Order: sequence, then C-alpha cells, then structure tokens
Amino acid sequence: MLGSGFVQALRRRGVPVRVWNRTFEKAKALEGSGAQAFESAAETARGASRVHLCLRDDEAVESVLAAALPGIAKDAPIIDHTTTSPRGVTDRVQRFAREGRQFVHAPVFMGPQNALESTGLMMISGDPDLAERLRPLLEPMTGKLWYAGERADGAAVRKLLGNAMILAVIGGLRDAFALADRNGLDRDAAYGLFAHFNPGAQIQGRGKRMAEGDYEPTWTLEMAHKDARLMLESAGGAALPVLAAVEAELRAAMERDLGAKDLAAIAEL
Repeated sequence: MLGSGFVQALRRRGVPVRVWNRTFEKAKALEGSGAQAFESAAETARGASRVHLCLRDDEAVESVLAAALPGIAKDAPIIDHTTTSPRGVTDRVQRFAREGRQFVHAPVFMGPQNALESTGLMMISGDPDLAERLRPLLEPMTGKLWYAGERADGAAVRKLLGNAMILAVIGGLRDAFALADRNGLDRDAAYGLFAHFNPGAQIQGRGKRMAEGDYEPTWTLEMAHKDARLMLESAGGAALPVLAAVEAELRAAMERDLGAKDLAAIAEL
C-alpha cells in the first residue's frame, strides 16, 4: 500500500519508475500511472540509479534483495523503507559495505495517503555523506526528512519507538472505551473528553522528565496506583489488559517503596 503511493507520486513528478511486486498484478496495475512493471525483481532493478524497498519484514527484505541483487548496479544506493529489526538493518548495512555497495534504512511514519501526497515523516540514519547525497531524492517523497544520526540502526530503533507509542495509545483507548461501556457512557460521549483534555501533553511533560530522570513528584506513583485500582474496579469485571499491566507495574513500585516518587519513576522498573 505504501509503495504504490510512492510510485504514483514519483510518476506525477516525472520520475521514471520500474516496479516489481511479489503479486505481479499489483505491479501491473501501476502501469496506469506510467510505471513499467516487471515479473523479475532483478530485471526491474537493472539500470536503476537507485532502488527502493517497501516490504513487510526482515525476511521479506532479505528474500527480495537476494532476487534483485543480480540486477542492481554496484553504485546504485539501496533505500529500504520497511519497518525492520535494528539488528537486521545493521547486518545489512555492514554486509553491503563489505561488498562495496550502499544500503541505507529510511523508515517512515506515513500511511498510503501520505505516500501518495508526499506528506509525513521519513527518517534516515547511517553514513552522513550518503544521507546528504540522498536528501534531494528523498525529500520530495515526504513532508519531512529527518537525519537520525550515524548509527546504522538509528532510524530503525526510532521507528519501533514510534510504533510502540501508537500501540500503547490505541491499547489505552481500547481500555478507556471498555471502561466507558461498563459505566453506561456511550463512546461518542466518552471521546468528547478529548476535545477538552489532551493526554498527549504527557509526552512533552512527563516523558521529558522520564528521559532526564526527574522524579520530583507532581502525581505520585502511589496516587497513580490508587487510580489504576479504581479503573479496574469500575470496569465491573471487563478486561482492561493495558491498564491491568500498568497497575501491576505500579504495584511493583509500591513494593520497592517508590510510592512517593512521581509517576515518571515507573521508568526505573
């Protein structure tokens, strides 16, 4: 879904694109945008000045690279937008460097519509010279290109951190709506809370304090644990898996006599 948006946006800017997908029909459909579809990954990459990957995981990246590599020119940078493991990225960067090739990880916080509209955030990390050479090619693909440092896996780690926050927020919302359901508050009315209260401010506030180890109390672990217990009790037996896990962590903090510290001290557990 992401790759097809990138292809269409590149074609709108007049960039010639050769495209391959493990399901050929998906690649063939992009010929309507002016791309050339191929059934062979190696043939697709042949003659390309750069190669972009948008795949599922490390296994898919390795499989596709193995198939495409015979067609990739030695001086053609390989740019991987896939969400993969930090270790996998590091291994690939090092392996390709030994072969005299350029491999860089550039994951994104973008959905299909972002890729189509060239909006959102793309990260890149590793060799700073390579990142700067690629910047003019990558910046038009996204609203913002952020260089995430010289660590080969710097962008990969940050991508997982960002997705972890998305999962935590969505899991928390799932529990919050379940709590509302069990207390007779319909979900539209429950969602209305967020027109007046922004829990995202915790990232800039308490999140910064967690990063810096500042646990001067404004909302103590003990009081947060009390509220977590109230949430579980008010759910009337409904499962609140995210809140139950947090309550267990807060209870562990009580057992370590951390109750008087700020909630941010949960980072020490």
